[in-house]
Amino acid sequence: MEGIELSISKPDISKEQLRRANWMRFILPLVLFFIVLFYETREHILTKGEDVFDVNFTSEVLFFGIIGPSCVFLVISYVIALLRKQTDVAVELESLNKNLEKIVAERTATLAERNSELAEANLNLQKLDELKSDFVSLVSHELRGPLTSLNGGLELALQDAENMPLKSRRVLEVMAHESERLTQFVQTILDVSKLSAGKLNLNCGPVAVLPLLKRATDVVLMSEGRKVEWSVPGSLPPVWADETYLEKIFCNLVMNAEKYSPGDKPIEIAAEIVDNRLQITVADHGPGIPEGMQHQIFERFQRVERGDQIKTKGWGLGLYFAKTLVEAQRGKLSVKSPCRGNGDAPGAAFMVTIPLADEVPEDG
Repeated sequence: MEGIELSISKPDISKEQLRRANWMRFILPLVLFFIVLFYETREHILTKGEDVFDVNFTSEVLFFGIIGPSCVFLVISYVIALLRKQTDVAVELESLNKNLEKIVAERTATLAERNSELAEANLNLQKLDELKSDFVSLVSHELRGPLTSLNGGLELALQDAENMPLKSRRVLEVMAHESERLTQFVQTILDVSKLSAGKLNLNCGPVAVLPLLKRATDVVLMSEGRKVEWSVPGSLPPVWADETYLEKIFCNLVMNAEKYSPGDKPIEIAAEIVDNRLQITVADHGPGIPEGMQHQIFERFQRVERGDQIKTKGWGLGLYFAKTLVEAQRGKLSVKSPCRGNGDAPGAAFMVTIPLADEVPEDG
């Protein structure tokens, strides 16, 4: 691996030096013995004329000529044994070092190869994602033209609906409704593609929230007769947002609440200032969202389906689009479920937090 340097020094003592030291441990004690013997003989016999078996002569020769050199022999033998062990360990470490360098080189080459494969795979995935986004945008864009013509034709046909048979009029109304729903889906796909590609232009400025909330609620619940409970102060400070897309966010949240609430239950909309930001809450009386799935509902094409309820229509894009749009406007979208103590209908509350207009820098 690059940046790692492994080095073990070679042994400083050669085999020839060890062989010489081995001879030295025998020769040095012998030399010491003969030196002591010569000195003691000269001192006691030749100089003083004492007997060779004198106690002093014998004890000095035994101590200085035999015990002393023997200790020297043992010390040198121990040192040589340590040097041999050090040499063997150094040789073994050198061998291990060579094997380790080989293994590191092989692993580094393998890792480099895997990194290259991962980089290539990642590049291919990016290309596929771009192709997918381009394809979706192209198809959505091409569908929008025919759908516009179809909506216009159905609208013209419905202007004379009173003179049509009841069955024909009902078919036209269903077609107009489904065509409008498909048009909204295509527009959502286009907006999601632009947002993912960073090409969605947001024109942020001061926005009055209460009229926008009223308009979004009227658009979604115009023909439903659904009751709405408002808990909104009469005077709300303006927020810093894109008016068009902020209305889409509220439309998606109100539409989501309308889908999952029973027809006889109201949709609750509240507003309050929290930490110098405006928080809008849209709550329903539906079955709620399991805690383990609350982070998934904000992903693309993710929907909560429960076996004990009738499945609702949808594509799983509304909450993803709303959350992404809110974050693009320096806001936050979160969910709280359950939001009430009713075990059969705990409900879910979606909170949109948007910065106030006077809290945003002039270059924001």
